[in-house]
Amino acid sequence: MRGYLDLMKLRVVELLLVSTLPAMVLAAEGLPDFGLAIATIFAGTLAAGSANAFNMVIESDLDKLMSRTAKRPIVTGQISKTHATIFASLIGSLSLLLFWNFTTPLATLLALIAIVFYVVVYTMTLKQRTAQNIVWGGAAGCMPVLIGWSAVTNSLSPIAWAFFFVIFFWTPPHFWALAIKYKDDYAAAGTPMLPVVATKARVLKQMWFHTIMMITSSIWLNLAADLPTWSLVVTVMLGVVFARQLFALKEGSPEYANVAGKIFQWSITYLSLLSVLLVVAELLR
Repeated sequence: MRGYLDLMKLRVVELLLVSTLPAMVLAAEGLPDFGLAIATIFAGTLAAGSANAFNMVIESDLDKLMSRTAKRPIVTGQISKTHATIFASLIGSLSLLLFWNFTTPLATLLALIAIVFYVVVYTMTLKQRTAQNIVWGGAAGCMPVLIGWSAVTNSLSPIAWAFFFVIFFWTPPHFWALAIKYKDDYAAAGTPMLPVVATKARVLKQMWFHTIMMITSSIWLNLAADLPTWSLVVTVMLGVVFARQLFALKEGSPEYANVAGKIFQWSITYLSLLSVLLVVAELLR
C-alpha cells in the first residue's frame, strides 16, 4: 500500500492542491459548496497522482541513476511497471469520473488535459530534450488553479488566468533551486535541467526574470479579483522576501547548493502563505 502511495508523490500533490482551494474561493466569491470542494480536491489528488505514477513508470530507468530517486517503488522492485501502469490508469480514470459527476464538464476536460500534458508533453517530450523543460512542462502544475475555478463556474476568467500565471512563473525558480541542489543527480541521468547545462550566472538571471514576473502576476491577480489594498501590500511583501533570497545565490559561494536548498523551501512557504492570504482576503472582502 505504501508503495502505491509513493507512486502518487503525495507531497508534490499536496503542493498542487494548495492553489486549488483559493481558486475555488475566489470563483465563488466566498466559501464554495463543501461537497464540491471535497470532490474537487479528492479528484484532483487522484489526477495528479495518476500523472506522477505514469511519470515514474516512464522514468524508472533514469530514476536508477539518481540517488534522490533510487528508492522509488519501481526502481526497488516493490511494484512492477505493469502494476504501476494499471494503478495509474485506474486512479486517473476514477478522477475523471469524479470530476464529471460532481463538478463541471470544463473541470473534467482540464483535468484530462493536465494528465496528458504532464505525461506526454513534459515527461515524454520535453524533459530529456530541452533546458526549458520545466518552464513549459510546469504548466501542468498550474492547471489545479483553472480546474478549481472551473469546478465552481464551468468557465474561466481573467482572475483565473492571473492566478495561473503566478504559478507558471513561480515554478521555474522553485524547481531550479532544487535542480541546483541535485545537479549531479540530473547530470548522471543526462537530464538537461538548466543548472546542469547553463552557467550559474545564466541560471540566476533566469530565476530573477521568473521571480519578477511572478510578483507582477500576483499584483495582477489582486487587482483583477478586486481584493483589499492590504492584501496587495502583503502580496508584494511576500514577493520581495522571495526575491531577496536570490541575492544570497552568489556564483562561487561555497554555500551555493545550501542557499539553493533554502530558496526551494522558502518557495513552498511563499506559495502556501499566498494561498492563505488570498482566501482570507476574499472572505473578509
